[in-house]
Amino acid sequence: MRSGDSTTIDVPESSDVAKGKAPLVAIVKQEQGKGGWKRGVAIFDFLLRLGAIITTLTAASTMGTSDETLPFFTQFFQFQASYDDLPTFQFFVIAMAIVGGYLVLSLPFSIVSIVRPQAVGPRVLLLVLDTVALTLNTSAAAAAAAIVYLAHNGNSNTNWLAICQQYGDFCQKVSGAVVAAFVSVVVFVFLILLSALAIRKP
Repeated sequence: MRSGDSTTIDVPESSDVAKGKAPLVAIVKQEQGKGGWKRGVAIFDFLLRLGAIITTLTAASTMGTSDETLPFFTQFFQFQASYDDLPTFQFFVIAMAIVGGYLVLSLPFSIVSIVRPQAVGPRVLLLVLDTVALTLNTSAAAAAAAIVYLAHNGNSNTNWLAICQQYGDFCQKVSGAVVAAFVSVVVFVFLILLSALAIRKP
């Protein structure tokens, strides 16, 4: 061997790199798989919130505009039925407006859950606040449903007279508002279940 010659040994570079890349790709795909179904749940949650906004605000506006005056009246008396004649209906309007406003404010947190499906904080916050909103929504709907039942059927034991034969339009509006409120109750139940599913560990 002459002193001017140099000996080089070729070492394959791709083997170690390839071995190092394979687990990394697998981990990335696994993380994407975990976030995929949670992103789908978050999208469905967002759509349900839009539907709940429509139902709650429809219930509040329908009840708030329920007013009927009978065509016959005297000089001193005018027969009229309005939602503000009953404190229960007033509570219904206020409660449904609060619930609808909360749903609008919850949309950004739902969007965050879509962008970052692995984030647990927004989901836990929505779960707690949805439970509170469900309680308020259910109480308002149940209280109004009791008054609507008396308006349709009356109660002879307490001398409650059925007024829906005279105030047909009024009863139709308040009944529709109560139905819309109970639809939003069902939507809230699904929202709570979705949030509980999303924060569950895979």
